[in-house]
Amino acid sequence: MSTSHVDYPYRHDRRGRTGSPESEDAHIRDLIEQVLFTAPGERVNRPEFGSGLMQLVFQPNSAEVAAATEFLVQSSLQQWLGDLILVELVQVESEDSTLRVTVQYVVRRTQARALAQYTRGGAP
Repeated sequence: MSTSHVDYPYRHDRRGRTGSPESEDAHIRDLIEQVLFTAPGERVNRPEFGSGLMQLVFQPNSAEVAAATEFLVQSSLQQWLGDLILVELVQVESEDSTLRVTVQYVVRRTQARALAQYTRGGAP
């Protein structure tokens, strides 16, 4: 990668230095994950950053809640990453204590279409 990015979640590489993502595509997937799973108010210097997705995990399952969640996620991604990606599709599934999010997007710089899936919760 030509520019230096910090890997998410934060880690150290083999040399004990701050880890970096393996590619620009991996960096974009990391950024999407940060937006999805950061709660607004969690970051001191950017209190508006995030999607509030995790707050909706405890809502009762219904078509209305699913639609609202997908809209919330898509608008948050557009707000925070709209200069990097064009979001085409968001699917959010909540089953028991597991939350699955699928995001289909186009990387603006390369026009490459990508699909990323993220899972939180579930049995340890």
